[in-house]
Amino acid sequence: MSTTPLQPTPRTTLTRGRHRAVDDREALHACLREALVGHLGVTVGAGEESHPVVLPVAIAVDPGSPEGQGPDEGGTLYVHGSVAAGWLSSAVGSTVCLTVTHLDGMVTARSGFHHSMNYRSAVVIGRLRLVEDPDERVRALDLVVDQLVPGRAATLRPMSRKELAATAVLALPLAEASLKVRGGGPVDDEEDVAAGVWGGHVPLRLVAGEPVTDELSAGVPVPPDVAARAASLR
Repeated sequence: MSTTPLQPTPRTTLTRGRHRAVDDREALHACLREALVGHLGVTVGAGEESHPVVLPVAIAVDPGSPEGQGPDEGGTLYVHGSVAAGWLSSAVGSTVCLTVTHLDGMVTARSGFHHSMNYRSAVVIGRLRLVEDPDERVRALDLVVDQLVPGRAATLRPMSRKELAATAVLALPLAEASLKVRGGGPVDDEEDVAAGVWGGHVPLRLVAGEPVTDELSAGVPVPPDVAARAASLR
């Protein structure tokens, strides 16, 4: 497993709430693996017309092998998009920022100032690489599918040449990242606690409903991978 520490540069070193920082790289990988959506910040355009854009993207994580071998030191985060996407040419080879946030609860304190949220939040900064190796491209796209429904990629037909040609696969090294976590109840002032006002927190979680079969699959049972994924989110 990689020994690269989190927050290796000032760009990812926490300056506020440092006590909430988590320096375990495996915890970062777990936070990213649980995410269904990441937000990718890129700068598009040129000169005075350049501007930031934040895009919701499906993601997938390759932590590398236990020996630390993998596409990138510290692990790799993959995203994909259409080759015709306007942001793509600006993003490839540029430094970008990708974030993931899990909202775990609403913290209801005894004062407005101390209201907060419980969360797990990852920030990754790095240079976005266009994946051109055919094997890495296929593996990355399978990982994106399996991030949504674990084990699903193995049950599907391979992507066609046309589909692969229309899809850009991008890799972001996980070497430079930070992870911040908050849990539990409010941190209130003593005088507010003494006043007898209620304080606590409301846990939140993502919940899946029953899989809905479309009309073209009438009579076909829900596959075990989809059923298991739905069950894991109940």
